[in-house]
Amino acid sequence: MTTARSQLISIEATPYYHCVSRCVRRSFLCGYDELTKTSYEHRRGWVEKRLKRIASVFCVDVCAYAIMSNHYHVVLHINKEQAHRLSNHEVIERWLTLHRAPALIQQFLKHEALSEAEQSACLTIIKTWRERLCSISWFMRLLNQYIASKANQEDDCTGHFWEGRFKSQALLDDNALAAAMAYVDLNPIRAGIAETPETSAYTSVKARIKSLQKNETTAPNLFPFAGTSRNNMPEGLPFHLFDYIELVEWTGRQIREGKHHHIRSTQHPMLERLGLNSDVWLNICTKIETGILIGTASSIQAVLPKLNRQRRTGLQIP
Repeated sequence: MTTARSQLISIEATPYYHCVSRCVRRSFLCGYDELTKTSYEHRRGWVEKRLKRIASVFCVDVCAYAIMSNHYHVVLHINKEQAHRLSNHEVIERWLTLHRAPALIQQFLKHEALSEAEQSACLTIIKTWRERLCSISWFMRLLNQYIASKANQEDDCTGHFWEGRFKSQALLDDNALAAAMAYVDLNPIRAGIAETPETSAYTSVKARIKSLQKNETTAPNLFPFAGTSRNNMPEGLPFHLFDYIELVEWTGRQIREGKHHHIRSTQHPMLERLGLNSDVWLNICTKIETGILIGTASSIQAVLPKLNRQRRTGLQIP
């Protein structure tokens, strides 16, 4: 039996989630198909471009992503406060960037005379759109529907492109967030199709490194790094960008060299701040897709009532 999405995603539990969508039958519908000798590699670019396009419209921030040949990973942040700050006209403007306007909303925008019932209906529509703009389910729906339609059109066929539901995991604390982001960014290295983060095509870490090389402070349409938690902290990830990139590079080296256990090298500074040793970190980075909750035992226990769950099921970080 499938689990209700309300038991998987709740802003009261955490704003951060790791999501995965896979192609049907895990076929290579976004990479190179050895059976047919056909390359669909360009479709990975479709996913990346559409992901950033939707992120520019929604109040859902992209923290990390990796687009592989038969699936993709994304770490998302629900920015509910941003959605609440939007004016009604800003909500309409954003939603209509990706959708056609109903006739009633067109009348509303033209300041045409509306009855009290019509005005109430407009406000109800706007309220619904505001909620959808900070919904991960709607974010993933618009991404997957667009890619499926485009791929089917290219193949001149119909049918499912993605598996029915995307998988989601709640990231309950900073340790879980850092581990999930690194796991996502290191996908190409673990798969053996890249040796370094900067050569990992269709990943957020490559996009961030590319922006740094251009002296840009933040990669376009990616959630920025804001540094360690503090008073009056700006919106962003609770880490330093350079620390994170160095940690991803260091972890990638351990993976390439097969050092999954008993690392004797100097502890990475970011791991020290997170209170994790190297062995625990590398173990987490290979098991991140276990369960629907990721965090310390206390973090997992604290969110169970918010997700209407009784049993602790997830990856516990020591």
